[in-house]
Amino acid sequence: MSDDAVEIRGLVVRRGRALVLDGLDVSIARGGVTGLLGPSGSGKTTLIRAIVGVQRIRAGAVNVLGAPAGAPRLRRRVAYATQSAAVYRDLTVVENLRYFARILGTGRDEVERVLDVVALEPYRDRRVSDLSGGQASRVSLAVALLGGPELVVLDEPTVGLDPLLRVQLWDVFRQLADAGTTLLVSSHVMDEALRCDDLILLRDGALVARTTPARLLEDTGKHDPEAAFVELIRRSGGREAA
Repeated sequence: MSDDAVEIRGLVVRRGRALVLDGLDVSIARGGVTGLLGPSGSGKTTLIRAIVGVQRIRAGAVNVLGAPAGAPRLRRRVAYATQSAAVYRDLTVVENLRYFARILGTGRDEVERVLDVVALEPYRDRRVSDLSGGQASRVSLAVALLGGPELVVLDEPTVGLDPLLRVQLWDVFRQLADAGTTLLVSSHVMDEALRCDDLILLRDGALVARTTPARLLEDTGKHDPEAAFVELIRRSGGREAA
């Protein structure tokens, strides 16, 4: 078994005439939290879609857990949570989870397990429409965790949340990683880089760096990840973002 959960080689994605990803080569190790970071428009969501097998690619290969991305045998092994909460707002938390559990063929014990993981037990009988943004995001995360997937892919899960809610979600991510789940978390908030084990930094569809938080700061001589990212862009001859 490969040490990598995801292996990407020569990935090219076009949208119309625009080149979104240009021959990307990168891998994601099993276990831990890998942060996919970069400014808006850098190709993060397109890369995520390629990994979960819903993005049409022009060239290259994407292998996930030893199989081609999107292969039927990956359906219960890979979970994907989009930026917006993908749940029914007129249903309660537990009604949402039981509905998706039936689709996946998992039992009620699994519903209770994920409620506990994301700390939503006190809100189980509340409608999603009555929850805060952070709580609704945790409902989507709970749905993604049904069945115990090996790889969880989260697209901008903290966007629009206040700092306290962001910290709470990242605490959940860390607990999942410590239990052996592989997480890929995208963000354009560079300070979230420090919460990851590994980093993939993108800009304009190209790989800027594959590194760790400590190595990123050490190699650039900077004290915060945003300044470090800008320094990497400067060294590569790219323009700094306005």
